[in-house]
Amino acid sequence: MPFQINRLIETTYKLAECPTWDEQIGRLFWTDIQGCSIQSMDWNSREITTYSFDNEVGSFGLTDDGRLIVCVWDQVLLFDPETGASELLATIETDMPQTRLNDGKVGPDGAFWVGTMDTSSPREPIAGLYRIDGKGKVDKIRNELQVSNGLAWSPDGLWMYHSDSSPGWIEAYNFDPATGTLGAKMLFAQQTNETGRPDGATVDAIGNYWSAGVSAGLLNCFAPDGKLKHAIALPVPKPTMPCFCGPDLDQLVLTSLQPGGEGPDSLSGSLFLIEGHGTKGVPTHRFAVNA
Repeated sequence: MPFQINRLIETTYKLAECPTWDEQIGRLFWTDIQGCSIQSMDWNSREITTYSFDNEVGSFGLTDDGRLIVCVWDQVLLFDPETGASELLATIETDMPQTRLNDGKVGPDGAFWVGTMDTSSPREPIAGLYRIDGKGKVDKIRNELQVSNGLAWSPDGLWMYHSDSSPGWIEAYNFDPATGTLGAKMLFAQQTNETGRPDGATVDAIGNYWSAGVSAGLLNCFAPDGKLKHAIALPVPKPTMPCFCGPDLDQLVLTSLQPGGEGPDSLSGSLFLIEGHGTKGVPTHRFAVNA
């Protein structure tokens, strides 16, 4: 069966990112970065709820107490969707106004992993990658990044994937899911403008790594050994992140952004449902509050 791609909903966004599935409540979340909000959609009814913040929301994750861990520019918050209450957990790179928190995910260790990006042009290697635990302790994992991206973990939790969108590399680290300790790393894939520099990513149940090729209008699927299995051409030029969702984790959703200069009929900024992939995702990890 060939891949079939359709819009999930009619709404478009300037920069939709970080689709995240919550199987406990049957909702798909994503961030509208430039709209400074998180969107939450009931999977069955398609009803959408919006949660607004004071600045751009780079990424977020689920927690083990029903809240969200949310990255708002240089602040990491614990946010309660039920009450709207926010609690400051940590701050990152507050002395660097040109960087903001970007791609972030909860790892199998229960910590939140998040990187920053240089928002200026041309970008400089001044961003970093960080690990935040439930007590708000921040550890800097690496520096000299331009646009930290592509975080995902293998189904067994023994590999962590991470990319930098500007130079286009994707790396894989040995990972200890009990402690969050990184071991040896290797170059997993090297992408170009033509093959799709890596943006957000996810893994499926058999260990394939799905990467949004933001520079080429492609969704790239890499086997666990780094070989390219699929390069799926998309109806928009700039996809941002894939996510497996739905009650059986067999629905693949992809977010996208709106480049400048496109006409009113453009599909850019839409969320898409991709069918025909023949695989399933893995359950979403949850941030261990107070751990």
